[in-house]
Amino acid sequence: MALRNHSTSTEFILLGLSADPKVQALLFVLFLGIYLLTVMGNLAMLLVISADFHLHTPMYFFLSNLSFLDLCFSSVTVPKMLENLLSKRKIISIEGCLTQAFFVFDIGGTEIFLLSAMAYDRYAAICHPLLYSRMMSNQLCVRLVWASWSLGFLDAVINIPLAMNLNFCEAHTIPHYSCELPSLFPLSCSDVSTNLTVLLCSALLHGFGTLFLIFFSYARIVSTILSISSSLGRSKAFSTCSSHLTAVSFFYGSAFLRHLIPTSGSPLELIFSIQYGVITPLVNPLIYSLKNKEVKAALRRTLGKCLQWHW
Repeated sequence: MALRNHSTSTEFILLGLSADPKVQALLFVLFLGIYLLTVMGNLAMLLVISADFHLHTPMYFFLSNLSFLDLCFSSVTVPKMLENLLSKRKIISIEGCLTQAFFVFDIGGTEIFLLSAMAYDRYAAICHPLLYSRMMSNQLCVRLVWASWSLGFLDAVINIPLAMNLNFCEAHTIPHYSCELPSLFPLSCSDVSTNLTVLLCSALLHGFGTLFLIFFSYARIVSTILSISSSLGRSKAFSTCSSHLTAVSFFYGSAFLRHLIPTSGSPLELIFSIQYGVITPLVNPLIYSLKNKEVKAALRRTLGKCLQWHW
């Protein structure tokens, strides 16, 4: 699919997080460290899950896909942000901007669907433990992942081509560190009413549809946990889904707040964007490793095998 538009401007200026060179140097060191830790953390999760047969279960199959998505999501925006923090000309071509917006839509949308699939997995494990292996068959897990990728891609294909036909006028400064679709609409001298309508409809169907699935799953999970007579049993059941619930809160909370705030480049808007686009991919491996005994045990086994192989 060729990227094209009929604009009078050929590039955008990304204002980023600060105009102060000293602050930019500090931000570069900070976000470079965050990005490297994100890459190492998610690669470590992928390695441990693939290497340890104890983790070859539906829950960790979804988790490995989440780690891959977080790795991709961070890599779509952070490298360009790091480049601009060191550059005097903080520019990005319109084609590059729309490409970045496409992958933000695609990967972010896929992650939302995957989180809802993971909620269904926790529902099956806690509410129907005896039927779990039949409800979460390998074929179903693969289909849910493929469906997540397909629906995320469909969401991007619906919204981004419409933006390719917009005319962008001389005011081409984006008060942001990355290209997100809502930030482009104020820069267009074309009628964006269709774009806004399509974006709103897809966001409502996509975001609130998956949120409803997650809410329904956790309503049934909470009802089941409260019916367990043993406090130890309730604690054990809750611990199996607490990591996922934390990940959902981080991603959904910041993403929804970011897109509910009118696009203005305000500090609050940037903070929410950084939280779901930079911080969440960093903390997800920590959430699932520090709060999960199985992952910690698998990490120890994998490190032990590596040390034995080395010596």
